Amino acid sequence: MHFADFLAGSVGGACGVAVGYPFDTVKVRIQTQKQFSGIWQCFVKTLEKEGVHGFFKGMSLPVTTVSMTSSVVFGTYRNCLQCLSQFHGLGAPNTKLDVFLSGLAGGVAQISVMSPGDIVKVRLQCQTESVRGGGGGTNLATPKYRGPVHCLVSIVCEDGPRGLYKGALPLALRDGPSFATYFLTYQTLCEWQTPAGQKETEWTAVLLAGGVAGMAGWSVGTPMDVIKARLQMDGAREQKRYRGLVHCVTETVRVEGSTVFFKSLGINCLRAFPVNMVVFAVYELAVRVLRKPETVTHI
Repeated sequence: MHFADFLAGSVGGACGVAVGYPFDTVKVRIQTQKQFSGIWQCFVKTLEKEGVHGFFKGMSLPVTTVSMTSSVVFGTYRNCLQCLSQFHGLGAPNTKLDVFLSGLAGGVAQISVMSPGDIVKVRLQCQTESVRGGGGGTNLATPKYRGPVHCLVSIVCEDGPRGLYKGALPLALRDGPSFATYFLTYQTLCEWQTPAGQKETEWTAVLLAGGVAGMAGWSVGTPMDVIKARLQMDGAREQKRYRGLVHCVTETVRVEGSTVFFKSLGINCLRAFPVNMVVFAVYELAVRVLRKPETVTHI
C-alpha cells in the first residue's frame, strides 16, 4: 500500500484550500443567492459589506476536512491504480480506463469525510450578515452561526446527525465523475510533456497539467455542484423548498432555466487553475521526498 500518497495528498489539499477559498466563497454565493448577479458584483458587495474577512468565512474547518479528504482521494486513487496493475499482470502499465476508474473511486470514497465539513462551509459562506461593529446602532441582522463549531452543533441539533450529510448524494455525483476526469487529464498531460525514458515530470509540466486538470474536473462537476449547494442551504435561511435531488433539479430548471447549472463555471475555472497547480506541485514534491528515488514517477 502507498501510504506516502495519503500524506502527500493531505498536505497538497490543505495548501489548495488556502489559495482558493476566496474564489470558493464567491462561487457558493452566486449559486445559492439571487442578490448576486455575477462574479465581480458578488466580490464588490462582499468586500463592501463584510470586508476581506467575508471571503474567508468558515475556512478553519475546511482546512482540516479538505486535508483529510484530499488524503483519501489521492491515497485511494494511487492504491486503486496499484490493484488494477496487479490485476493486469506483474509489471503491466495502467491503462487510461484504470486511471479513470481509480479517480472515480477516489472521488466517491472521500464523501463520508467531506460532507459534514462541506455543509458547514456552505452555510457559513452564505451567511452574508457581518459581525463587524457588534451592537453599533445600525440595523445589521445578527448572524445565525457564530463560527464553524457552532454551525456544526446547530445542524446536528436541528436535523440530527443525518443533517451533516444533506447533499451527500449530489456531492458523490459531482466528485466521482469530476475526479475521474481530473486524474485522467493530469495523467495524460504529464505523459505528453514527459520525454520517453524520463522518470520524473518537469515542474512546469506539473503546474500546467495540474491547472488544466482542475479546470477539466470542474467543467464536469459544476452542474451537480449547483444542486449540491442548494440542497445544503435548503431550509437554513427560509422555508424548505426541495423534496429531494430530482425535485431540486426540475424546480431549478423550471424557475431559472438550464443555464443556471453553469452560472458559476467561470469562477470555478478561475479558482481551479491556481488551486490545482498548487495541489499537484505540493503533492509531487511531498511524494518525491517520501518515496525512494528509484520508485518515484508522476501519478
